[in-house]
Amino acid sequence: MSASFASALGAAHDAAAAQHYPQGALYVVATPIGNLADITLRALHVLQLADTLACEDTRHTQSLLRAYGIDKGGTQLLAVHQHNEQEAAQAVLVRLQQGQRVAYVSDAGTPGVSDPGARLRS
Repeated sequence: MSASFASALGAAHDAAAAQHYPQGALYVVATPIGNLADITLRALHVLQLADTLACEDTRHTQSLLRAYGIDKGGTQLLAVHQHNEQEAAQAVLVRLQQGQRVAYVSDAGTPGVSDPGARLRS
């Protein structure tokens, strides 16, 4: 992780920590399209805070987290793609009912815009 991303994580915590992030909520997190520096401080904070990450491709999301120096440890990555969308949406609902914070990310951009996330959002 570069020093600039390390300072961004600190800034993300400082900027967003005072806000309330309820448990049992789905957080739709936009990710950069091509340039890792285009992520928001709030997105970094939510990625750190989430109990589960619902994502198109778990390998891509792991790479993204590593690039930002975010170690999720025991956090589950849940694949949500066009071949398992209905089942994955049910799995996300179960986690939300358990009080988990679930962050939903796509491989690039905002989830649900030209990707298989429409069912999860509704």
